[in-house]
Amino acid sequence: MIAGQRPTRVWAVLGLLLVAWFGLQLAPAHAATGDVEVMEVDASVDRDGALSVEQTMTFEGAPPAELTQRIATVENSVGDAQYRYEISEVTASADGQPLPVAVDDTGEAMVVTIPTEGVAGPVTLSYAVDGAVRTTPDGTMLHWRFLQGLSAPVDDVTVEVGVPGLFSYIDCASGPPNSPTKCVTSSGGTEETSQTPTFTDGPRAANEVVSIEIGFPAGLVSANENLEYRWSLARGFSAEPLPLGLATGLLLLGAIVVWVLHRRAGADLSAGERVERVAEFTPVADGAVDFTVTSDIRPGEVGTMADERVDPVDVLATVLDLAVRGHLRITELPHRSNYAPADWQLERREADTSELQAYERRLLDAVAPIGGEPTRVSQMNEKIADAIPQVQSELYDEMVGHGWYDQRPDSTRNKWQRAAVIGLVLSVALTAVLAIFTTFGMIGLALVIICLGLMFVAQEMPARTAKGAAALRGLNLLSDELHSRTTTELPKGRELEVISRVLPYAVVLGGANRWLDAMVAADDDEGVADSTDLDWFHGPEDWHLADLPDSLRHLLLTLAGVLFTRT
Repeated sequence: MIAGQRPTRVWAVLGLLLVAWFGLQLAPAHAATGDVEVMEVDASVDRDGALSVEQTMTFEGAPPAELTQRIATVENSVGDAQYRYEISEVTASADGQPLPVAVDDTGEAMVVTIPTEGVAGPVTLSYAVDGAVRTTPDGTMLHWRFLQGLSAPVDDVTVEVGVPGLFSYIDCASGPPNSPTKCVTSSGGTEETSQTPTFTDGPRAANEVVSIEIGFPAGLVSANENLEYRWSLARGFSAEPLPLGLATGLLLLGAIVVWVLHRRAGADLSAGERVERVAEFTPVADGAVDFTVTSDIRPGEVGTMADERVDPVDVLATVLDLAVRGHLRITELPHRSNYAPADWQLERREADTSELQAYERRLLDAVAPIGGEPTRVSQMNEKIADAIPQVQSELYDEMVGHGWYDQRPDSTRNKWQRAAVIGLVLSVALTAVLAIFTTFGMIGLALVIICLGLMFVAQEMPARTAKGAAALRGLNLLSDELHSRTTTELPKGRELEVISRVLPYAVVLGGANRWLDAMVAADDDEGVADSTDLDWFHGPEDWHLADLPDSLRHLLLTLAGVLFTRT
């Protein structure tokens, strides 16, 4: 019997152990020593929005050496907004006796430290909050985390909030700060006699929250929120309806103003059907045509008139024209070797200078002084380059002198460009200020775009007069002829003379290459050197007209480098 009873005893012992283990698992959990067993919060909100909080904490067993609570003074909202709270009147007590409190303001939170070692009975923490009542579409709302940042876990939380009248709604969320869920209970009557919303929750781990919202109808509780906005690029250049609408309106208005300025100061006046011819091809005997200059408009003026700017090519065409008209002779010097760079000399010739314009005379004196030795292009000094700005200035004066413009094109452009640059600088500065301190940075961007548009329009100024518009029409006709006119209809025996007069105009208006080819084709003694066949351009002894295109191309490039490098 004894041996048979042993298995029974073993099974009995195992059964008792299992019962004990399940009993431990199913038994209710108790807070650890030093944890808060019960937290009772008694709060009230006044009509002016002031919130007072009194939280009483009862510990399980002996309290910890100290208790810390971090009360946030900054709470992020939607977008770049944040709410800021002011915490004051922080006190602590135990059994009616005050406790020393250490308060540390970190800028984002008020850290309250209470020495609780050896304290008997519950500990009460009291404080006041300003800024907890926010504006809502239907009135106002109290929003506050009545449990937050506590260094000890809490088993049970009860919150009662006294309010000055009927509330609209209540809500309670608890748990980790970034992912709270609904509280255990939220209750509150709607009768005049029941004005104390009550909330319960727990257990809550250290640093978890119980966040409560209570809505009020308009006029019951005043909002005292302190809503601040953090700066960000998106906020500074907000696309909200007001700033975006103002910026769009300003941009449209600016576009209209810039367009009107362009029409008044940059668009040419109408010349009607009038055409002022500068030069043209006129029929002569036997179906041949001659090139006739019908006005005193020089090639350099033609180029300036065409694009409203004195370009290097305008000055170079003037040098070429002075040579063709007999004031200069250009001589290409023999090459020192096959690899040596070409060089030319400019020699002043005896000719009547009374017909010359002021800019022509100044340019002629610069490249070939009166009574001086022939000037080598390679040896031209900076004094010649120093004369170029004056030549360009006098060319602009000729534009006004001919009645093509009311004001010098360069001075008009400079005036508007200065205004645009000043406006651009101010607009950029204003944009920075608006973006940093407001949400209206878009307005500054609109001003920047307007100023950039003005800078572009300034390049198209000034407007030509009716006479200038008629002259431009004549230049366009001449340009078309230079590009399309056949080069084989020139008077026999006079091809070199006629093409020489055409070349300066073709240099500025286009088509120079085809006229140079025509000059090469006019060579009637192929194989024989043509070093002096042209009165205005001489070459080395073995030079041929076929060399003229390359000679002129190199000459103009070299002269441009010499005359404009220092300007």
